[in-house]
Amino acid sequence: MPNPAPNPVPAAGAGGTSALSIVLFAGGFDRVHYALVMASAAAATNRKVTLFFTGRALRALVHETEPGVLGWHDLDPADDGSTPVARDRYFATHGLATFEELLEACVAMGVTVMACEMGLRALGLPPGVCLRADVPVATGGVVTFLNQAPGGAPGGGAMLFV
Repeated sequence: MPNPAPNPVPAAGAGGTSALSIVLFAGGFDRVHYALVMASAAAATNRKVTLFFTGRALRALVHETEPGVLGWHDLDPADDGSTPVARDRYFATHGLATFEELLEACVAMGVTVMACEMGLRALGLPPGVCLRADVPVATGGVVTFLNQAPGGAPGGGAMLFV
């Protein structure tokens, strides 16, 4: 008996997932980097994408001029134990997209970037902490994210937790 043909993956807008919401909670460099890979790829395929930064991942959005925070350089070590800067340098020398390239691509393709207000407070950052000026960041809580993110609405898309 012949094997049946595999089911094709439905395209966006044709019964498939047309939106992606990613909650970035973990602060490991590789996890945040790959979430940017997923977001930029989804945006490149015309999906509406929302990145919701919370927990230690929020450090990626804090402006490097803030005392005691070095932006994405201050993320937790990569999975191989290397520093975020060393891992990013490895990616650059091996033809892989760097953190800045991926973040710039997300911004250029209209990915919505949100920073969790509770997460900022949980990190001990002061109210009105300076976030990256080159990234349009909306601040809000979990309820705001769930109400606005396409993946949070019933039937509105996929949601990933990193």
